[in-house]
Amino acid sequence: MFVQGPVPGFRLLFVLVLSLALIVADARFDRLEPVRSSIASFLAPVFWLGNAPDRFGDWFAGVITPREDLLSENEALKARLMILERRALKYGALAAENNELRDLMNASDTLDDRVVVAEVVGVSPDPFSHEVIINKGKRDGVTSGQAILDANGLMGQVLYTSAFTSRVLLVSDSSHAVPVEVLRNGLRAILLGNGDISQLELVHVPDTADIREGDVLVSSGLGGRFPKGYPVAEVSSISKEPGAPFVTIHASPLARLSRSKLVLVVFQEAGSAGAAELYDPQGTDDRTSGGTSDNDTGGEGN
Repeated sequence: MFVQGPVPGFRLLFVLVLSLALIVADARFDRLEPVRSSIASFLAPVFWLGNAPDRFGDWFAGVITPREDLLSENEALKARLMILERRALKYGALAAENNELRDLMNASDTLDDRVVVAEVVGVSPDPFSHEVIINKGKRDGVTSGQAILDANGLMGQVLYTSAFTSRVLLVSDSSHAVPVEVLRNGLRAILLGNGDISQLELVHVPDTADIREGDVLVSSGLGGRFPKGYPVAEVSSISKEPGAPFVTIHASPLARLSRSKLVLVVFQEAGSAGAAELYDPQGTDDRTSGGTSDNDTGGEGN
């Protein structure tokens, strides 16, 4: 009259054995993957229904965005549009002014020297050579030895020319030298490049010379290589060694040697020195070994 099932201990043992068998079958033989996939497919609607209230809430909040928020966002977009339009007008005006300046500086005569605007199109990959390439060459009348300027000061001189481009040696190159004078009192000296793009060296200046930090150095015009009176550098530091006849002077170039995009090629009326003197480190050593006399600066090649 009474039906009695298996004892609880037997049922627990059965469940443990079945679980172990399923684990082994899944881990070793990968037999339960279809079952797992079917169960996941069967439960997908349950997950979707569980997320439905949250999605519906987001959709409803987007549909009934307050009018004040929409007006505020519209005003912000209008303000941003006005700012962008103003910038576009400003850039257009700057472009027009740039074209006008190019035409002006390409005129046949500007003040004392004729100049031609050129653009820097390349940089020498050699880390020990400070050279750039400009997009003016022999067809534009550019020759070796011509001075190159930017808006702030002297950059260097033309080293070699081809039909369409020219290679320019910068004043910071270790083989470059410029005869300069102190703008304040006319003291003459030679400014050498030392391979540092941000620093030049004024050599063979006596310790009794009247020179100060902040003095502006301009090209002296001696030797006929560079036009007279163009700013070259500003004295940044002066150090004196006890008993030494000369002071150590460093100067910062005024031209933006590594940043200028547009440069000026200067055409002088008077002839300049030969191109064979342009890149001659031995000649630079000979020049700097003789002090700062007129004969030394007159024979400079760089």
